[in-house]
Order: sequence, then structure tokens, then C-alpha cells
Amino acid sequence: MAQIIQPISPAAVDELAALRLELADTSTVELAEELPRMDLAEQALRFRLLPKDRALAVFEELDTVHQQELIDGLKTEFVRELLDSMAADDRAKLFDEMPAKVATRFQSQLSAADRRTTAQLLGYEPESAGRIMTPDYVSLRASMTAAAAIERIRHLRERPRHLDVLPVTDGHRKLLGTVTLADLVSADPDTPVHELIADEHYQVSTDTDQEEAARLIQEANLNALSVVDHEERLVGLITWDDAMEILEAEDTEDATLAGAAEPLERPYLSAGVFMLARKRAVWLLVLAVSASLTVTVLNYYETYLANVTVLAVFISLLTGTGGNSGSQASVTIIRAMAVGEVRFSDAFRITWRESRVGFLLGAMLAIVGGPVVGFVYGWDIGLIIALTLLVICTWSTFVGSLLPLLAKKVGIDPALVSAPMVSTLCDATGLLIYFSVAALILGPALTG
Repeated sequence: MAQIIQPISPAAVDELAALRLELADTSTVELAEELPRMDLAEQALRFRLLPKDRALAVFEELDTVHQQELIDGLKTEFVRELLDSMAADDRAKLFDEMPAKVATRFQSQLSAADRRTTAQLLGYEPESAGRIMTPDYVSLRASMTAAAAIERIRHLRERPRHLDVLPVTDGHRKLLGTVTLADLVSADPDTPVHELIADEHYQVSTDTDQEEAARLIQEANLNALSVVDHEERLVGLITWDDAMEILEAEDTEDATLAGAAEPLERPYLSAGVFMLARKRAVWLLVLAVSASLTVTVLNYYETYLANVTVLAVFISLLTGTGGNSGSQASVTIIRAMAVGEVRFSDAFRITWRESRVGFLLGAMLAIVGGPVVGFVYGWDIGLIIALTLLVICTWSTFVGSLLPLLAKKVGIDPALVSAPMVSTLCDATGLLIYFSVAALILGPALTG
């Protein structure tokens, strides 16, 4: 029996027309922000109402997690057209995040050229420059004239999105430098391209770490960075927009680790409650175990506390001060390392500088806190607190500045030994300092 297709009511037609107008008045960035907040059916409806070029622009603005969710709500034919239209590097990034079987299925539906390009990008090491570069670029021969180069660009069958930076190669595809489109257009038509090559030339290899490449783009104010293989042959470009996404992701990861949690690797609202708990649980357990050092120290000096009970009043104050000063130093050094301001060879200068900073901070707190404590609890206790603050702040800033440098030297992410870990370590060592100073000043009265 033939299926009867129900006609669309005039009210529904009017609603769709109104929705199209609403979408037309909404910017691409706003749509990319609002779509993930809707349920899957609403996302798919709005997405299908967009013109093809606009839909592609919105899709590429979405996080890969939201791209996968949207794909689940679209028809296979629509998805195929969308993937065919995507930039090669964006498509490779999406496939990289998909389950292997799903990615293989979609990859098999691409054209032979797109399939080969995508496989090439996915063949490079994760988090390498080769993995994030775009193979869609226009290169010029050094022997060309400016007029011939412009003519070549004008007659391209498919024009890349980024034409402001044009790599220049020799007859063997070896990179010689880059030319800007502005220089090419403003030059005399008969000027050889090799005379327009920029004085400063930057490049990275396919196995360069992606964060290193992105930092180079940021620090050198580049619109695009050339990527070469091990034979110095040009294979792609990393564009500034991709570099900014990488730096944002790296900064997010460092901030998450600094807060004693694992990176989510997806937008917050897309993460479930159990995932959020799992990402935090491991670090909480690690910190709980390391905090047992503090308990061990307190047990060891139990006699001191029994004989001079007033010492227990200041434990939280001193351990908190030590942990905070160490965390301040740690965060400062980790950030300086992330932006390339310091390296391990600067370790002595850094620790010496931070130790002096800690001494000044400790002296300030000692001058403020010592007399107050002495007036209330006795001058011997005030002296203990003042000296302990001085030593703890100096020690904690030294530790907080050194640990990230050591971590980087042995190949560990410095953010892993950031504020919570430094704070926990400084708590235990701070108690050792406290009771040692107390024993020095009180002597027999403390040991009973």
C-alpha cells in the first residue's frame, strides 16, 4: 500500500519561513554557540535550513564533539556533501576524534583525492605540526615574475581560503621562503618572485610539536607558517586561526591541571556528571595520599604539641602561608615557561630570584604577625612564628619555582606539579620547619 504523504500546513510553512529569516539575521559565531544548546532534532532542523556555504561555515566553527553530535542527526547524503566541502585539516581533525569505525566509513565515502589527503594528515604523529597543517595552499616558483604568479592565482580551479601568504619553492619543491599577496600585487609585473621573498623566513618540520609551531606563529606575528618534510620540501601551511585554537586548548589544559583535575577534552556542558567526577577523582586521591605526609609529621611531633599546646593554633596559618607562596611561584614559572620566557638553563637565576622574593614576603609577614602573636601568646611564641614565616616563605618559593623546571627537564608536563602538588609538599615541609624553629627557641620546655 502506497504511503500517503501529509501536506505541510500553511502555519508550518510560515514558521519555517520565519525561522529562515531568524537564521539569516544571526551571525555564524552566534549560531555555532547556540546550536549545541538545543536538542538534536532542533539542531538538525536549523542546520538544514541554512544555505550550503553558511552551513559549512557554522559546522567548522563547532567543536569536534558537537560536530559529531550534529552528524548523528543529519541524513547520510547531507553529511557526505558536508565532509566533501570541509577543509582538509578540519576534516582530518573531525575524523581523528571520531570512533575508528565511524571515521573509516565516512572516509571511504570521500573522493579519491580527499581520501588520500585526509589519510596523509592522519598519518602524522598526534599533536605534531603535520597533523594540523593544511595541504591546500598556492606555491610559486622562484623563477616566476609577479605578473605570472598573479595570473596563476587568478586561474586556479579551487582557490584555497588563505592566500595572503604564498610559499616560494625551487624546481624540486624545496622551500625558499614566502611572499605576501600584498607585495606580489604591488610589485612591478616583471619583478621575479625570488626578489619579493621576505627577509625573515620561518618554517617547521612535520614532526615539530604543534604548540611549538603555534607559539612561533604568535611570537613572530605570522599569518601562516610553512611546514616541510625531512628533505626540506614544502608539504603544507599552519594558519594563524588554527594556531590560536591550539594555544587556547593548551592553555585550557594547563589551567585544568593547575586546578588538580584532568582536562575534559570536550566542552563542559557536553561532559556528563560521571565524566566530571572521574576527571577529578584521580588527582584527589593522589593529593590525599601525599597529604598523609602532613599527618606523619604531626604524629612525629605529637610530644611537642602536648607540652606546648599553643603551637597547634598556628599550624593552619603556617602551612597555608607556605602552600600559597609556593603555589604563587609555581604558577608564575609555569606560565613563563609556556610562553617561552624561561628555560631550564635559567634555573639558578629563577630559584635565586624567587628565593629572594620569598624572603621579602616572609619578612613582611613576620614584621606584621610576629609582634601581634607575641603580645597575645608570649614573646617566645611570637619569635617562633616570625622566624617560621620567614623561612617557610623562602623555602616554598624556592620549591615552587624549581619543581616545574625539573618536571620539564625530565619530560613531565610542568602543570602536573603545579599549585596543588606544590602546596601539599610545602605543607609537610613547612611543619618540619615550624617544629624545628620551636625546638631551637623553646628547647627543654618543648621536649618535656
